[in-house]
Amino acid sequence: MTEVRIAPLAPDNEVATAYGAPPGREGPVLNIFRTLARNEPLFKQFSRLGGHLLRRGEVPAREREIVILRVGFRCASEYEFGQHTVIGKATGLTDDEIARLAHEDASGWSGDDAALVAMADELCADDMVSDATWKLLAARWSDAQLLELLMLAGYYQLVSGVLNSAGVPLEPTTPGWPEGAQVTRRAPRERSA
Repeated sequence: MTEVRIAPLAPDNEVATAYGAPPGREGPVLNIFRTLARNEPLFKQFSRLGGHLLRRGEVPAREREIVILRVGFRCASEYEFGQHTVIGKATGLTDDEIARLAHEDASGWSGDDAALVAMADELCADDMVSDATWKLLAARWSDAQLLELLMLAGYYQLVSGVLNSAGVPLEPTTPGWPEGAQVTRRAPRERSA
């Protein structure tokens, strides 16, 4: 995808402003929200779930951002990775940690963080967390948190696919991929007739 397919609405669009400006956030409404505002009923529900995952979930913010960044990388969504680079830094992720999430080999993580990276990789590749990774996750997280982690990864796969397919452009102030990122597109899955 090399072009904008669904153009974002004007920055002062009423719908985008109503549902796309998180509390306490300064600056113009992001392109993702200005694009999603083209379907108001869908955008309202999208914002409710996204808002819950970002602001009211049980998973700590740093760990949440590890999952989101890794999913953004696996889905080759520069927009998603760029937006969550900013959020990830605010939650305590370092530039080095963020850069490691944009490489095929994401080694160097501790046990708990490594399990989150593996979960994101497995869900993006196979739509299933392996037994070995599940055992590692279940040793730390409650059932409620495990469900939230699964929903988090799935939600951001969906978001990444929408961003990539609609061609939502990065804002001029949004970082793209970190230097040295190893981004490749997955080969399309074979579809049966």
